[in-house]
Amino acid sequence: MGDDSGGSSYSQDEPLVGEEGPETSRSKLVPTGVGPLGFHTLDDFDVMGRYVLLRIDINSPVDEKTLRLVDGSKIKSSVTTLRELLDRGARVAILAHQGRPGDYDFIPLNEHAAFLTQYLGRKVRYVDDLIGGYALKAIDGLADGQSILLKNVRFFSDEQAKKTPEEHAESQLVKVLAQKFDLHVNDAFASSHRSHASLVGFTVVLPSAAGRLMEKEVTTLTQVFQKPLRPSTFIFGGTKFVDALPVLEKLAQREAVDNIIVAGLAGYAFLWIMGEQIGSRTEKLASRDVSPEVMERAKKLVADHGSKIHLPVDAAVDDDGKRKEYPIKSIPQDAAIFDVGESTIDKLRNIIASSKTVFLSGPPGVFEKDEFSTGTDELLKSITSSEAFTVIGGGHSCAAANKFGVFEKFSYVSTGGGALERLMLGKEMPVVEALRGAAKRL
Repeated sequence: MGDDSGGSSYSQDEPLVGEEGPETSRSKLVPTGVGPLGFHTLDDFDVMGRYVLLRIDINSPVDEKTLRLVDGSKIKSSVTTLRELLDRGARVAILAHQGRPGDYDFIPLNEHAAFLTQYLGRKVRYVDDLIGGYALKAIDGLADGQSILLKNVRFFSDEQAKKTPEEHAESQLVKVLAQKFDLHVNDAFASSHRSHASLVGFTVVLPSAAGRLMEKEVTTLTQVFQKPLRPSTFIFGGTKFVDALPVLEKLAQREAVDNIIVAGLAGYAFLWIMGEQIGSRTEKLASRDVSPEVMERAKKLVADHGSKIHLPVDAAVDDDGKRKEYPIKSIPQDAAIFDVGESTIDKLRNIIASSKTVFLSGPPGVFEKDEFSTGTDELLKSITSSEAFTVIGGGHSCAAANKFGVFEKFSYVSTGGGALERLMLGKEMPVVEALRGAAKRL
């Protein structure tokens, strides 16, 4: 992306285009209605000439050595809403976060602004300030169809405090910025499972709407998890079994879920719990955090819903740096499993071929290593060449889809991680509930 500034920074000496722009009406923004999801969307507001505070999630992978962004795909997903707001004449200030304080990836957002500028095809100015004089002056200087990206919102000390929307509305962040805006738009679906100041606080004091990404994520994923086209198949891999288990239990109880495939480390951990030999080196990883209570829950899941659960029938192990496949019953005692084998791939192909909905979260193997990428490559090809409605979610899954050139072939790509899991579990989403609360107040 070139130098750090990306040509999108704001400094004290730089003139602000639009600083003497036309006066805009500060009258109350009134929505035209509320949709079936219970919250407002961009369809409900006339944003021409209005000051809009847009919250997005562009938290991206960062190279630990160079501290530069590794991938801009998540940033690209936020462009649709921003482009619509600007095309409709809004004056947009963007709030976003990157990393957590103290972590190596807790960096400024100047490079993010450069990515936004590239994908949008028009300038997104970076302002290295949040609620100080520089930021407020930059907001006032916006003209119709212009946008700025403010400083990493997690520089605000109380951003991540566990508080209610009403409590966050009393924060300095919300009190200072809210007075500058007519509308708050939240498009940060990947963070919608969090009750942070910038995510829920503004819904108490400003008219609020979901952005296009938020709207589409909630609509599509609710349909996929609650009323999928059948037969439906849900595939999980690459994660710790203890993290996957609650989702597996919840999905297995739903009549509309026909197949649950568990591969990757989670799948082999499941096999180990059921008494299979998976190799000592794999067992060491798989058994982490697997308590007796977790083991009992897993066994009960198989007892109650075994017909829905599909596990690997073979494995590819590392044999002195080379790939070698074994049936589950024949895996060497000291093996380290890195991928599913050909028999498992065939099994998955047959299930996917008969499905009308396929959801994938997590690759089935260590796809970063070329010799162990076969399972992931073949699985992705099977899914994207099927006639099913296909959905992929999670950072590792999307990275794999990008690597094997099938990312664009999925029917829908979700930006969510923790938010996706929470929606699968049917749990309350703080940001969604805050948007619904804002709609009720209006």
